[in-house]
Amino acid sequence: MKKKKLSLIVIVLLACSFLSLKKVENFAFYEDFFVPKGWPKPVYNFKENKPTKEGFELGRKLFYDPILSRDSTISCSSCHSQYTGFAHTDHALSHGIEGRIGTRNAPSLVNLAWTKVFHWDGGVLSLDAQPINPITNSQEMDNTLVNVLEKLNQSKKYKSLFNNVFGDSLVTTKKLLKAIAQFTVSLQTYNSKYDKVMRHEKDIFFTDQEENGHQLFKRNCESCHKEPLLTNDNFADNGLPLDSDYKDYGKVKITQNPKDSFNFRVPTLRNIEFTYPYMHDGRFMKLREVINFYTDGKIKRKTLAKELQRPIVLNENEKKDLIAFLLTLTDKEFLFNPKYSYPKE
Repeated sequence: MKKKKLSLIVIVLLACSFLSLKKVENFAFYEDFFVPKGWPKPVYNFKENKPTKEGFELGRKLFYDPILSRDSTISCSSCHSQYTGFAHTDHALSHGIEGRIGTRNAPSLVNLAWTKVFHWDGGVLSLDAQPINPITNSQEMDNTLVNVLEKLNQSKKYKSLFNNVFGDSLVTTKKLLKAIAQFTVSLQTYNSKYDKVMRHEKDIFFTDQEENGHQLFKRNCESCHKEPLLTNDNFADNGLPLDSDYKDYGKVKITQNPKDSFNFRVPTLRNIEFTYPYMHDGRFMKLREVINFYTDGKIKRKTLAKELQRPIVLNENEKKDLIAFLLTLTDKEFLFNPKYSYPKE
């Protein structure tokens, strides 16, 4: 009788294990980080900042807390809203404290574990260091790290939270940046219709229009917006005319290399339906405008990306099909996931 009971327990455990494996067969883990099947290895250094539940929650609180700005009026989420793919859609250009207007549109913050360098011009070399720029930029939070640390160290709530995560209640720059990164590195989007079709999930297929749009995308767009991340994590001159107000030449400002003139980050197209306005200066509000630009508006110059030097020819129906495909990149499970929303006290 005891042997029969033991056998039954073993069978139940094996069955549960099988079901668990089947449930996550499309995914893997890298340094305890969730990686969809078929995706490249993340570039983020998890050994230096291992994700924990407590670290995530601390980073989440900091992300949504205006305490990081000089006058405590805006937070990271002011320019990176969850419902718009953690991008800034209120204005063409990002707004800082006291209504100050920046020179670029805040990009979407998603799948950052696969991003090597940051900002439109690649001016920041790691995700851990990324918050320094908006915190100290005079057009954004206009604060100093010294002031931020002073405010956080005066907060009993934050001292307790930092102690829970780091085993020490003293808030330092290193701990602050690592905490924020534990939240931002977790902003993963991988459950759009596109993803489910690519995973061959049951009863989920592209419509004929979406499939035709996908084929058009592969022929005309994928060289820069590489699947599955929908970006090649590179910088390029896409032929956009120079803006008349700020005369922003992009990456060349960082590198001082003329070959980098007009080079800006190739953004991911994930959740593109919700991350308007488009381009580094937010000049286009609609996807149709973006497509029309690539077919008819590119400026030909020496630095124009080689992928864009040949004409892109699309008729009206093909443009509609391409947009239909782009809409399949919307991941509403991510956009409305309470895990990433404003934290409850």
